Amino acid sequence: MSAGSDILVIGGGIAGISAAARLAPDASVTVLETEPMIGHHSSGRSAAIFIRNYGNATLRALNAASSPFLADPQGVCDTSLLSPRGELLLATEADLSKFDDYLDGSDGLERLSPAQALELVPILREDAIAAAAIEWDAQDIDVDRMLQGFARRLRAHGGRIVTGASVQSISRQESGWTVVTPAGNFSAPIVINAAGGWADAVAAMAGVRTLGLAPLRRSAVLIPAPDGHDITRWPLFANAGDQWYAKPEAGKLMISPADEDPVEPHDVWAEDMVIAEGLDRYGQAVTTPITRVEHSWAGMRTFAPDRTPVVGFAADAEGFFWLAGQGGYGMQTAPALSQLAADLCLGRLSPLGPSVLDALSPARAALNLQKG
Repeated sequence: MSAGSDILVIGGGIAGISAAARLAPDASVTVLETEPMIGHHSSGRSAAIFIRNYGNATLRALNAASSPFLADPQGVCDTSLLSPRGELLLATEADLSKFDDYLDGSDGLERLSPAQALELVPILREDAIAAAAIEWDAQDIDVDRMLQGFARRLRAHGGRIVTGASVQSISRQESGWTVVTPAGNFSAPIVINAAGGWADAVAAMAGVRTLGLAPLRRSAVLIPAPDGHDITRWPLFANAGDQWYAKPEAGKLMISPADEDPVEPHDVWAEDMVIAEGLDRYGQAVTTPITRVEHSWAGMRTFAPDRTPVVGFAADAEGFFWLAGQGGYGMQTAPALSQLAADLCLGRLSPLGPSVLDALSPARAALNLQKG
């Protein structure tokens, strides 16, 4: 099969699907996904929470821009994608510097005493809490409903999703790009690189300068709810030093060791030692023992060197568009980044300020040391 479009999107995670859905009303769009289904890798393994204060200043601006859509996803879902959760941030004495850095410039965070933290999560060790704060507005995101809603919108406007379409080669002719896959050859003047952990590899295949994107493994487990506790209304609770976090999940407790181990891009899995060390750190913060692990998994979080996403056209290859490096912020920034990608690809003005666009640009100074 050989098919032409206005825009090809490489990657069927939330980044690629949401951008394609935004573009589809005004352009013919084809999404190429390696796996048999969309959202198989990072998108399907997300902690699925909206935290307004998560990330650097640029990411906080994207969080704020995404918030109205998540609350009222018109054209994608009938009702809000958010539900109440809250995020409780906990610091030991060793974490106080990071805790203060996180609160600096934050919006809507309330400091709590250790006793107040225990009222929210009664299994915490009070003597291990040097400081605490709560973001009441942190909310769960219905990840699957958002992903499938964007996919429906894409198809409703004539867009296509081709699965089993791993990229074998990318070349550029005068008329645009040609991408060769086992599912056929596809061509378009614009290629959007939304390949997650594989984004640098896709760029290298296309002869485009790579940006030093690093896939990092993030693991998680599910354990039974602590005996005698109804955890339904507990907030996500996390160590301010990025040692672990825990979140109620369908009546169980999801715990992550907050690992960031560099990996080659692949279908990652959790390693026993990483899980054991993370659970030990978590165990030092609570009073209830972990009786058993019911399930474990891992995903990739891909970061640029400055831990800010990369969105925009490559300076060294006409029609090659970066939409990568979302790190651990992909779900909560997808509404804003997908709209920005559509605006830039279609030559429209973006409501995001120039400082945000400059911070996201593939041409920014923080990426200039990378070699293709």
